[in-house]
Amino acid sequence: MKLIPKLLLASVLMMSLAGCSKYLDKLDDPNLVTDPPLNGMLVTATYESALDVYRVGYETSYLVQYLSSNVQGSDRDIYNEVDYSSRWTAIYAAMMNVRQMNDKAAAEGAYHHLGVGKILMAMNLNLLINTFGDVPYSEALMGQSLLIPTFDNQAALFDTTIALLDQGITELNKTGTSLVLDATSDLIHGGDVAAWIKTAHGLKARFLNQRTKKADYSAAAVLGELASSYTSGSDDAALTAFDGRSPWNEVANDNINLLLDGWLSTQFVDALDGTTFGVVDPRLPKIATITRFGDYRGTPNGAGRVGTGTNQEESYLSVDGFYSKGNAPLWLVTYTELKFIEAEAALRSSDRPRAYTAYIEGIRSHMEKLGVAAGDITNYINNPTVNVGQANLTLADIFKEKYVAMFLHPEAWVDARRFDYGYKDFTLPQNAAMNTFIRRFAYPTVEISRNSANVPTIDGLDEKLAFDSN
Repeated sequence: MKLIPKLLLASVLMMSLAGCSKYLDKLDDPNLVTDPPLNGMLVTATYESALDVYRVGYETSYLVQYLSSNVQGSDRDIYNEVDYSSRWTAIYAAMMNVRQMNDKAAAEGAYHHLGVGKILMAMNLNLLINTFGDVPYSEALMGQSLLIPTFDNQAALFDTTIALLDQGITELNKTGTSLVLDATSDLIHGGDVAAWIKTAHGLKARFLNQRTKKADYSAAAVLGELASSYTSGSDDAALTAFDGRSPWNEVANDNINLLLDGWLSTQFVDALDGTTFGVVDPRLPKIATITRFGDYRGTPNGAGRVGTGTNQEESYLSVDGFYSKGNAPLWLVTYTELKFIEAEAALRSSDRPRAYTAYIEGIRSHMEKLGVAAGDITNYINNPTVNVGQANLTLADIFKEKYVAMFLHPEAWVDARRFDYGYKDFTLPQNAAMNTFIRRFAYPTVEISRNSANVPTIDGLDEKLAFDSN
C-alpha cells in the first residue's frame, strides 16, 4: 500500500470547532503551520474526507447488518442510542480543513483546488444530513467567531449539496488556474481534473437518487448526470494511500489480535451462501473468513457470539479479503454503484431494456473487481434467481444486488431506508430496543454538551429524516 506523506499531513491538519476544546488548545500552538501550501492542504482534505466514508460506514454497517457485534445486546446492534461524538467531530474537522483550503484557493485563483474542495464539502455534508438530519453548516465553520452555531434545515442542506457539486464542476472546467492539482497530494484522483468532474456527476446522480420518496424525484435528472460520469471501473474514486494500514484492514487485524471486531452478520452471510435466495454467491469467499467447520457462518445481530470468539466458529472480515486486505482501497464512488443507480432510475422511468442491462452490468462489474473467476460470474448471472429477464425485473432485484455491491459503504443505509428495509428475510436484531427499524442517529454528546440550546429535539431513532419521508 502507499503511505501518505506523514510530515506533510501532520503539518496541515486543522481541528474543527466541532471538537471545541481541542480546537482552542491548538490556536496558540507555535508548531502548527499557519499558512500551509494549497497542495499540502489538499492532502489533508482528500484524506480526511475519504476516511469519513469509512467512519460513517463502520457505524451503518451494523444497521444494515453487514456486521454484527460479538457481544449480546450490543448498543450498535439493538438500536440503543450510541454516542457518535468521534464521528461528528471528525466530519466537522474534515469540513473545516476543506473550508480553509477553499478560502485560500479562491483568494489565489486556484480554480481546480476550489473545485475539488466544493465536491468534498458536498460529500461530507451529505453524510451528515443522511445520518443526523438538521446539522450546523451556515454558521458551523467560522472558528472562534462562532462556537455555538445554529442548525440548518436538512432539506435546505440537500439543495446546498447539489449547489456545491455544480459549483465544483464549474471551477474544474475553468482554464488558467494559478496552481495545478499535484498528483501526489490528491489522494483520491491523483490530480486528474477530468476524473473529478466525472465523480462530481456521479455524486450528483447518487444524491438525486436519494429522493425517490419525494414528489420532485426525477429519474431523467439522475440519468442525465450518469451520462457525464463513469464509463468503467477505472474511473472509480478511492483512497489508496494510508497513514499505516487501510482502515478495514485495521478492523480485520484487530480481530486476529483478539480485539473482537469485523464479525459478519447472519443476514449478510445468509444472503450470499444460498440460504436466503437459493443461489451461492461467489463473492462471499472474497470477503469473509471460513469457519473451522469449512463453511461460512454469520453472527445474528443482537445475539452475540455462540462460542469463545477465538475458535473460528463464525466468519469475520478476512485480512486477505477484497475490502479488508492490507492494501485494500477505500471505495468512495464506483462504476458498479452508478450502474445500479442507472438500473433503478431506468426502471422507475419504465425503460426496462436499459434497466436490465445496467442491472447485469452492475453485478458483472462488481464481481470482476473482486476477482471472481469468469466461469463463476457466468454461472451466477445465468442462475434463474438472478437472470430474471427484462419483463420480470423488480426494484427488489436491484436493491438486493446493490446491497451486496455496496458492502461496508454508508450509502447502503440510505438505500435500506429508501427501500424500507424490504430485503428478503431482513429482520429486526434480537433484543431490539424498538419494534421498528432504525432511521437516524441521535445527536452526539459533544454537541449537546456545548450547544444544547441549538440542538434539535428528536422523537426517537425511528424518526424519519427528510429524504426518507414521503
